[in-house]
Amino acid sequence: MKINKEEFSKIIDERRDELVALTKELIQIPTLNPPGINYLEICEFLQKRMQRLNFECKLIRAFGTPGDSDKYPRWNLVARKEGHSRGKSIHFNGHIDVVETGKNWTVNPFEGKEINGKIFGRGSCDMKGGIASAIIAVESYLTLNPKFNGSIELSFTADEETGGYGGVAYLAEKGFFSPDKIDNVIIPEPLNKNRICLGHRGVWWAKINTFGRIAHGSMPFLGDSAIEHMGAVLREFEHNLYPILDKKRTNMPVVPDGAKKSTININSIHGGEKEPEENFTGFPAAVVSDECSIIIDRRFLIEEKIGEVKKEIFDILEKIKKSRNNFSYSIKDLHEVIPTMTNQNSPLVKNLSESIYEMIGENPDYVISPGTYDQKHIDRIGKLKNCVAYGPGILDLAHQPDEYIGIQDMIDSSKIMLLTIDKIL
Repeated sequence: MKINKEEFSKIIDERRDELVALTKELIQIPTLNPPGINYLEICEFLQKRMQRLNFECKLIRAFGTPGDSDKYPRWNLVARKEGHSRGKSIHFNGHIDVVETGKNWTVNPFEGKEINGKIFGRGSCDMKGGIASAIIAVESYLTLNPKFNGSIELSFTADEETGGYGGVAYLAEKGFFSPDKIDNVIIPEPLNKNRICLGHRGVWWAKINTFGRIAHGSMPFLGDSAIEHMGAVLREFEHNLYPILDKKRTNMPVVPDGAKKSTININSIHGGEKEPEENFTGFPAAVVSDECSIIIDRRFLIEEKIGEVKKEIFDILEKIKKSRNNFSYSIKDLHEVIPTMTNQNSPLVKNLSESIYEMIGENPDYVISPGTYDQKHIDRIGKLKNCVAYGPGILDLAHQPDEYIGIQDMIDSSKIMLLTIDKIL
C-alpha cells in the first residue's frame, strides 16, 4: 500500500495532543535509577497501550542482573506485531529509567508541565519523549497500513543509565536482538531531530589501589602514606599520560569536538580515615593512610585497541614501582565497552536519512556519541549491526535540572520515524 508523506505528516499533526498526553503520563511515573523504582508500573502501563493494537507482549524480569532484587526488580517489556506477510522488521528500543532529579528545579520534575511548547520533567528529554514519539509513529503507521508486510517490535528496557545490564544486555543474551529475528533497530535517544547517531566511543573503567602502612599521624615518618603514593600516580597521569591522549584523534564523527580525542577522568578518590558525619563534632583518627583508591573512566577511540588502552596504565604503574620506594598497587577491571559504528551506507541509515530530508528539508548530520548507550549490547551481544540512535530532544538537557523536550521536535521526529517504518517495511 503506497502512502504519501503528506498523509504521514497529517496523521501525526492530528495526534499532537495524544503525543503530549502520552509523554506526560510517562514522566509522571518516576522510574528513578538508582535504585530502580516503578519499572513494573511503567511496563504494565505500556503493555496495556500496545495490547490495544494486538501486539504480543512479554513482561521479562532480568533475574540476577546488577541491582535486581525482590524490592527493586528489573522489569522489561517486549511488544511484537507480525504483518500480513513475511518481510523486513523494525524495532524501536527505549529505556524506561531516569536519573535522580538533583537540585535547582523550578517546576515539579514529575508533573510533566507544559510551558511554551515544551514539556518539562525528569526523563522528558532522556528519553520518555522519544519513547512517546516512537509509539505514536507505530500506531499511526498501523492506522494507515493495517495489512503491512514484515514485523514491528518495540522494547522498553531497564537500567540504561547504569549500564543496561538489567535491560538490553539481558534481552540480547536471551536472543531478542538476534539478526535472525530483527533487521533494524532505532533507539530514540535525544540526539536532535536532524542527527543520526551511528555509534559511540569505547570505555574502560578500572579501580586502582595504592598501599602503605598505618602509623600515628603525629609521626608520619613511622608510616607510609598510601595517599602520597596515589599522588605519584596522579602526577604521572597529568605530566605524561594526558599529553599522549591529547594527541590521539579519531576519524569518527564524535560530538562535541573535544571528544574526538582520547580522554580519562578520575571518577572518584578515597583514602585514609572515613570523614565524620556532618552533624558529628569530633575529628577523624590521627593516622597515616594505609590504602587509597581511585576509579578511572577512560574513553577511547575506534582506532585504539582495548589491550593498548590498558597497557598504557599498567606501564605507568610499573614505571612508578621501579622508581618509588615501597610503592605497591592493585588494579581491577570494572567495566569495558568496545567502540562501535554502524555503516553510514547501510539501508537503515539511508532510509532514515531520506526520511529526515523529506520531512524537514535537512540533510542529517552523522554523529558518534562521546559516551555509550544500549547500542553496545545490541552490537556486541546481539551481533546486530544495523542499529542507530535517532530521536527528539537536545542531548545537553539530559540529566539537567528543568529538563524538557520540545513538542514540535517530537512531532517532527515522529513523522520521520513513521516515514522510515514505511520505507523499511
